Amino acid sequence: MEIFEIIGYSSALVIGISLGLIGGGGSILAVPVLAYLFSINEKTATAYSLFIVGSSALIGGLKNHFKGLVDWRTALVFGLPAIIGVSVVRHYIVPTLPDVLFSVADVEFTRRMGMFGLFAILMIPAALSMLKEQVVKETKETVRYNYLMIIIEGFFIGMITGMVGAGGGFLIIPALVILANVEMKIAVATSLIIIAFKSLIGFFIGDALKIDIDWPFLTVFTSISLVGIFIGSYIGSFIDGKKLKKGFGYFIFVMAIFIFYMEFFIK
Repeated sequence: MEIFEIIGYSSALVIGISLGLIGGGGSILAVPVLAYLFSINEKTATAYSLFIVGSSALIGGLKNHFKGLVDWRTALVFGLPAIIGVSVVRHYIVPTLPDVLFSVADVEFTRRMGMFGLFAILMIPAALSMLKEQVVKETKETVRYNYLMIIIEGFFIGMITGMVGAGGGFLIIPALVILANVEMKIAVATSLIIIAFKSLIGFFIGDALKIDIDWPFLTVFTSISLVGIFIGSYIGSFIDGKKLKKGFGYFIFVMAIFIFYMEFFIK
């Protein structure tokens, strides 16, 4: 086993530990780990990421379900259009993207640059959401369910997930709080269920039917991440997750800069 593979599998464990420790963010590292440590191309890396993200979110979502924190009505209304969005992108759009999207003078803007560039851009608000202090209101005014906006937002976020292979929890949670008027802890728990189903269904509909999946590799990588979740949950009993969350937010920000550098400045 090469040194990069050892680091890659170790990173799979770190991804799981971060998810179990701080409740999110770790899965956003799946794409750069797959791309740079295992040299997997952009289409396959984002596809594998969907499976890893979905499996990890499913574990977290079920744990919250048994605690009574999941709003299944919201998950259904938001989740169905999100599933449609990610499935459409993975099944119809990503496979048709050309290797070179466009050229400016002698500079070619490739599909890889487009997908990873968008991914890096989305890592920035994800990092900022981890650095920002969450203000939880004790009481909220009762408002009507904004079904139309929830459906539109769900479809849009599903499309983003399909393009970059990230769960998009930093987009889903504010949408649930604002549009569905749910409490923050309910929004966090419900977002995991939404992420799980849209990622896994998008993967199986859009990718498993289109590309050859290295199931032994994907199973091992995902299993290591899932083990990390339980390790992180245990460690969380002894460590302040809020401080670690800020540190991880800074790390994601640095990773976004690294991806930009690798894709746009290194030839």
